[in-house]
Amino acid sequence: MRIAEIMQHPVHVLSVDKKLQDAAEIFYSNKIHGVHIIGRNGKPVGMFTSEDLIKAAAQGSSLEDSIGKYMREMICTVNAETHLNEICWDNSSYLAVSDGGRIVGGLDVSFLTNLTNELNDIIDISFDGIFITDENGRVILVNKAYERITGIRAAEVLGQTMSELVEKGFYDESVTVQVMESGKIKTIVQKLRTGKTIVVTGNPLFDSSGKISRVVTNVRDVTELRQLQRELEKISELKSHYKQELETLKRSTGDKKIIIRSKKMREVYDQAMRLSRVDSTVLISGESGVGKEIMAGIIHKHGPRRKNPFIKISCAAIPEHLLESELFGYMPGAFTGALSSGKPGMFELANHGTLFLDEIGEMPLGLQSKLLRVLQEQSIVRVGGVSSLNVDVRIIAATNRDLELMVARKEFRNDLFYRLNVVPLVIPPLREREEAIIDFIYHFLGKYNSKYGMNRQLEPGALDFLASRDWPGNVRELENAIERVVVMAHSEIISQNEVTRILYKSNKEDNKSDDIDRSKKDGDSLYLKRIVEQSERRAIINALSIYKSTRKSAKALGVNQSTIVRKAKKLGINLSDAQ
Repeated sequence: MRIAEIMQHPVHVLSVDKKLQDAAEIFYSNKIHGVHIIGRNGKPVGMFTSEDLIKAAAQGSSLEDSIGKYMREMICTVNAETHLNEICWDNSSYLAVSDGGRIVGGLDVSFLTNLTNELNDIIDISFDGIFITDENGRVILVNKAYERITGIRAAEVLGQTMSELVEKGFYDESVTVQVMESGKIKTIVQKLRTGKTIVVTGNPLFDSSGKISRVVTNVRDVTELRQLQRELEKISELKSHYKQELETLKRSTGDKKIIIRSKKMREVYDQAMRLSRVDSTVLISGESGVGKEIMAGIIHKHGPRRKNPFIKISCAAIPEHLLESELFGYMPGAFTGALSSGKPGMFELANHGTLFLDEIGEMPLGLQSKLLRVLQEQSIVRVGGVSSLNVDVRIIAATNRDLELMVARKEFRNDLFYRLNVVPLVIPPLREREEAIIDFIYHFLGKYNSKYGMNRQLEPGALDFLASRDWPGNVRELENAIERVVVMAHSEIISQNEVTRILYKSNKEDNKSDDIDRSKKDGDSLYLKRIVEQSERRAIINALSIYKSTRKSAKALGVNQSTIVRKAKKLGINLSDAQ
């Protein structure tokens, strides 16, 4: 914006030696608001307005007093064609505007300040994300909509260059850098650290010398542009040099049901991919809700049996007297209520494929011996039958119980345990891979937005609140919570208060009858939680005092920088000294 577009236009000039009465007569006769004041050398030194005259009168001043005593001083003159962002007014209260050496107007600094504040407010309430960098590509402004759309906080990027942010993995590429290199408007599809994909358009702003002084980037969510995104991804895959690498990457990380963010899960996933190439029996262990069934499906999907059946059965969901017939099948008339034609069991249905035995720790001891025989002999006998049937089945078992402890208590056969535990695969709980929580939140938010035809989005405060919870039910609990929030929210933009209302109201109703029985346990849990929080607080404070930055402290503690920032906020640690 040029100065000429916003300047004030007093055209009368008075000498600094003139009196208040002279100014009053000019205001009255010409019906104007103000006059320029020039010094004895003929150069502008200030401005005098009708408001200044009123203030002087209120102070009991005489109309014979000099104008110079009450004028608004200025120390610089600006050209009418100067852009607003090029002004440097130092301590001036008023600026004179010239055109070809002639004073044509003026600018009140308080007016400029108010205008700047107003523009910042307008930028901040924009529904579209706005991201502004200086001539060096350094981030100087990020509005709230950008934080909401991307999930990236202003505090994480302000003061850093776009090259640094790309290197740190915040973005896969920068439209700002492309605009600075070409000097032209650019639009790209940008992938973020949070897993989201956005459309960004960078616009260059030029100073009076023709150099780029700012790059203003507009950001929009691409929910309505998913089709375009898919087409762009198909085009990129046609590049022959990278085609084979992209296909390999797609095979190894194309499982949409699993989020791999933490180092621990990367190790588990890599181990599962290695196990998919062989035919060994696998025992997957982990708490309820961590994704044991999904991991079993991944092993089958990437193995040589992937074109054959993947059969799942829960050993806890079927009554003991029916489990044997479900596993091994039965002959016609084997028992009351049996089908006259008989029925094949899960082993027969999974022949040449994979059988997933979930909750294997719940299998009755009597049936464990029969399962052991099948694993050893690779053959089954239907209930009520006498002849054996050969089967070629890979076994993947899963449990949320400590089978070794059950073996010690004689609740599980040790020979079956060692037969199943050929290759153990332990999936860590969500609390041990908290850096993945935000990715899971966005994944499930997109999933249920698509499922229910909605476009819910989370405010930054709501995202922080969800990311800071313990999630004892692991990924399953988190997914159920996100679905509940999407369905029960009253508005498209979901606040922290609304998330709290939805989740805690439901939890309170679900757990009301258990409050008395759980009171002692909850007290112990709260005490343990306080101990853990105190330990985390001491560790973070010590790291910050040594390394002086959240990034270096996070590296020393083996976590992400966002984890340090989030926990510091939760634990009341001041990060102002750690930059």
